[in-house]
Amino acid sequence: MRTCGILMPVSSLPGPFGIGTLGKSAYAFVDFLKKAGQSVWQILPLSPTGFGDSPYQSCSAFAGNPYFIDLALLQKDGLLKKSEYANISWGETDSRVDYAALYHKRFAVLRKAFERFSVWYPDEYYHFCYENNFWLEDYALYMTIKQDHQLKCYRDWPADLRAHKKEALDKIYATREKEVHFWKFLQFVFFRQWKALKEYANEQGIRIMGDIPIYVAEDSADVWAGGKLFELDEEGAPVRVAGCPPDYFSADGQLWGNPLYNWPYHRETGYAWWTRRVQYALGLYDILRIDHFRAFDTYYAIPAGAENARGGQWCEGPGIELFQAVEKQLGKCPIVAEDLGEMFDSVRVLLAKTGFPGMKVMQFAFDCEQSEYLPHNCPPNSVVYPGTHDNATLRGWLAKASKASVRRAEQYLGLNRQEGYAEGMLRGVLGCPSDLAVVYLPDWLSLGDEARLNTPSTLSSKNWTWRAEKSQLSAAQAKAIRTMCARYGRA
Repeated sequence: MRTCGILMPVSSLPGPFGIGTLGKSAYAFVDFLKKAGQSVWQILPLSPTGFGDSPYQSCSAFAGNPYFIDLALLQKDGLLKKSEYANISWGETDSRVDYAALYHKRFAVLRKAFERFSVWYPDEYYHFCYENNFWLEDYALYMTIKQDHQLKCYRDWPADLRAHKKEALDKIYATREKEVHFWKFLQFVFFRQWKALKEYANEQGIRIMGDIPIYVAEDSADVWAGGKLFELDEEGAPVRVAGCPPDYFSADGQLWGNPLYNWPYHRETGYAWWTRRVQYALGLYDILRIDHFRAFDTYYAIPAGAENARGGQWCEGPGIELFQAVEKQLGKCPIVAEDLGEMFDSVRVLLAKTGFPGMKVMQFAFDCEQSEYLPHNCPPNSVVYPGTHDNATLRGWLAKASKASVRRAEQYLGLNRQEGYAEGMLRGVLGCPSDLAVVYLPDWLSLGDEARLNTPSTLSSKNWTWRAEKSQLSAAQAKAIRTMCARYGRA
């Protein structure tokens, strides 16, 4: 069945709280998707943002972003008064996320809600803590200790805390129990709001495609408590880190800095941690996109402390064995593999063995004469995009791409100025054989690179900050999207 979806991060939703939340605007966006004939809402990781405000560098592989908690819903629950949040300035403009303003102001409001909540913890809260104990306990302790040590990386904590010693953690509980509960409370209300939103989306016929990064951040609860799961030395520091080798776009390669997995240990445990991670994610989403899938086949390892990625080497990943272990425990899983980047034949073989759909990006189709991303080369078992969250918008690409690439697009797609070049490229995406087409919302809105979400390998102040305006999600816009998608059998 041919379907269509829209890529729209929760952070980019309109609304009065400085960043998109799980409240009124999120429900309105679900209604917009339904009117637009869409079947899928693709989001980015729901996790707390980390280095560079990136959701792909989070302090937890399991936690939700407290900024997404809707304050009006907390008021409805009797945990806030409108006067406690309504007159706060969350930034200079509603069209950009101001993460500094959120950091300095949001938690003060959330603590007021917690003060009311903590008078009597309900059974629902204790049940949530019990069901999520496998990650929640370490996360709440990690955040508490981090606050107590001026946000320093766990490797700069006192030795007994750094080593995750039980006696030291018991002492934290004895002296800082309420603070630990504060961080658990944030997760409780986050996931209560998320569950309600997802149920509403599913009732409207909208499936949620979620996203998990393959790696976790170095300074994270996962690494601090993970021990043998990662390649760490006796002090808990990474031995090797993740990245990408030098290529046409970057002479030094990309140095991400994420600790690498200790794959022999994962194999010994039957890939239990990964199985649980996938199971947990599929409890939150209907479809799971796994970022940087190619690293399960071969991954790039860079010595810790290196200045750039030039000195790294390719190493063999767990391959099909991991996914066989996951399937044995969970059955067939609705997973989409992000198989972009430098591809070896062995990566293609692994993708074929899993049966997962890969990704095709229209902006990559015209870099050469015969690209695997050209529409006629897209297999049905794939997801096609004009561009992803890491790409320029279509209008941005057309403005900056080489003349040769634009000329190939003109000739292949019959682009013309009367229709509009970006609109013609959308036509090419929707006409692809791929079962699912996903379009970044700004491409439907014909926006330029002012709406670009992320530029990889940069620390631009604009990364991860774009937000839509309420007026852009009009009934007329929804009707136009539905009409075009219906033309290609996707609405």
